[in-house]
Amino acid sequence: MRIGLQVPSFSYPDGPQAIGPVFGQIARDADQAGLHSLWVMDHFFQIRGVGEPEEPMLEAYSALSYAAALTERITLGVLVSGVVHRYPAVLVKTVTTLDVLSGGRAWLGIGAAWNEEECRALGIPFPLLAERFERLEETLQITHRMWSGDQSPYEGTHYRLERPLNSLPPLRRPHPPILIGGSGEKKTLRLVAKYADACNFLGGPAELLHKLDVLREHCAREDRPFEEIEKTSTSRLSLDSSVGEIVDGLGQLAELGFDQVIHSLADVRDPRASVALLGQVAEEAGSW
Repeated sequence: MRIGLQVPSFSYPDGPQAIGPVFGQIARDADQAGLHSLWVMDHFFQIRGVGEPEEPMLEAYSALSYAAALTERITLGVLVSGVVHRYPAVLVKTVTTLDVLSGGRAWLGIGAAWNEEECRALGIPFPLLAERFERLEETLQITHRMWSGDQSPYEGTHYRLERPLNSLPPLRRPHPPILIGGSGEKKTLRLVAKYADACNFLGGPAELLHKLDVLREHCAREDRPFEEIEKTSTSRLSLDSSVGEIVDGLGQLAELGFDQVIHSLADVRDPRASVALLGQVAEEAGSW
């Protein structure tokens, strides 16, 4: 079982001047603790359930580039990039750059996007859900084309590329893993089966098991080995939990078929405690 860390909030007690040093320390601590992955959200405003829109929020890929310079082993990803936030080829170039500069440690996390409020506020076009999924599939097709070195023109419904050149290519082979976030059974999981290297789910054991069954069915229809896809789940870490309790929960997820659990940072006032706890969990869970 691999252990990841998501940093969803930058509202540190000492204000904006603390964001760089504190986030940098979180990244270094997570790297040294042996965690597998470090993630930030692709939002421009803070989201409901975490805080108020006016709270501090970093641009995702700038933040990960900063973290890459401070770390050596931990993989780096956005959970997940909203498909409407960037042109597909620009997103591929951005993730490629992160991969090259980090020594081959980047992920491409991507999804159909959901936060209409921040998009409207900042002038980002936010089409209806059906079109967002069309754009998501075209983006995945463009991504595979560019990372395979295919420079032939791409003609889609929403995107047209005359020459999808990506030079230089990513270091990670065959390419940075593509993780699709979301658990919609008709569209999202079909795209996972067809294009992705990993998926990310939320929910309790019964719901998670059901989603895996649906994904398995999509893989069968796409003639794709179900085992090829890394199954990840996101969970909120509680500092009140013991290492043993967390490890037991991970064991249950491992029995369901999950490969990685990404824990959302528990306490923005004491992030080092959260990372230290996860380091102990990673050490214990590494025997599986």
